[in-house]
Amino acid sequence: MKIRIIKGLCLSMVLVGFLAGCSTTQKITSSARTATEQLLISEAVKRSLAKSLDSSLPIPKGSVVKLDLFGISGDKDLMKGIIAGWLGQQGYVAQDESATYRMNIVVDSLGTESANTFFGIPPISASLIPIALPKLSFYEADYQAGYSKFHLDIFEVSSGRFVGTVPFVANTHYNKHTVFFLFTFKRTDLASPPTVGSFMNLIH
Repeated sequence: MKIRIIKGLCLSMVLVGFLAGCSTTQKITSSARTATEQLLISEAVKRSLAKSLDSSLPIPKGSVVKLDLFGISGDKDLMKGIIAGWLGQQGYVAQDESATYRMNIVVDSLGTESANTFFGIPPISASLIPIALPKLSFYEADYQAGYSKFHLDIFEVSSGRFVGTVPFVANTHYNKHTVFFLFTFKRTDLASPPTVGSFMNLIH
């Protein structure tokens, strides 16, 4: 009986050592936002803008437009740059001088949301026995979503007359799934998401 107990303890220690040795620690970012978060935001803005206007703006093509931006998000410069480029592609001129129309870009919401689903064993650190176990995920899912909602209020510069408003909204997603501790796969609608190291990358 004692021999069986000793064998069981030895086998358990080997298994614990294997699982602990195979754990992967990932440094999320060295910048204010991860590259994935930045893509989620910028691509959400781009997707909200139609590829073709189809007369959705109540001003004639070729108009010179002055852009003013309002919102509480810290990414307002990004928003203004993307919209200026989009207007140029559609045949408008985005500049302050000689503008016939003023366009207020009102950012209602711009950012990311995240959620996590976890089924497994949380990290364990023992005080009596010098053994620490990493988090063991039988199944884990990390969900990230980018969201962009804004509208354009258009005014005639000479008279200040309100011309019209045009709304835009879109979202993006990047989801990472872990199965049986080591095996990961991703689901995303981002065009070129960054790839970081994982167990599956190491064995290829």
